[in-house]
Amino acid sequence: MANTMQFDLVSPERSLASLEASAVQIPGADGDMTAMPDHAPTITTLRPGLLKVEAPEGSSEYLVTGGFAQINGDGLSVLAEKAIPVAEVTRSHLDDLIAEARASHEVAKASDDQSIVDDAAKLLADMEALGTHMSL
Repeated sequence: MANTMQFDLVSPERSLASLEASAVQIPGADGDMTAMPDHAPTITTLRPGLLKVEAPEGSSEYLVTGGFAQINGDGLSVLAEKAIPVAEVTRSHLDDLIAEARASHEVAKASDDQSIVDDAAKLLADMEALGTHMSL
């Protein structure tokens, strides 16, 4: 068993990380999970949360708002809707993300599809909880 795996994190704006990692905690839509070398192949969607990377050089954290993670025999690739290194996150960033989620929820409430309303409400709750968790 290898001690590290290739980890790549990209968002539409930029590539945020490409490094060897020993473990990556992923905020999966169905719950947090940790990917390690030789993890079973898996694809999962992401919910808003913190993605935590453990590497031989140290650890790092990223705020992600959604996207996908693909774990394969060689490593882990994360395609995030939005991703920001936690060290760069400000209250303003979080307020903007919450405002976007709140606007999406208002638009969804005008829909006749209750599942869309529920998804938008969950996104808003996740974004607000993230701010509390990060103490911003």
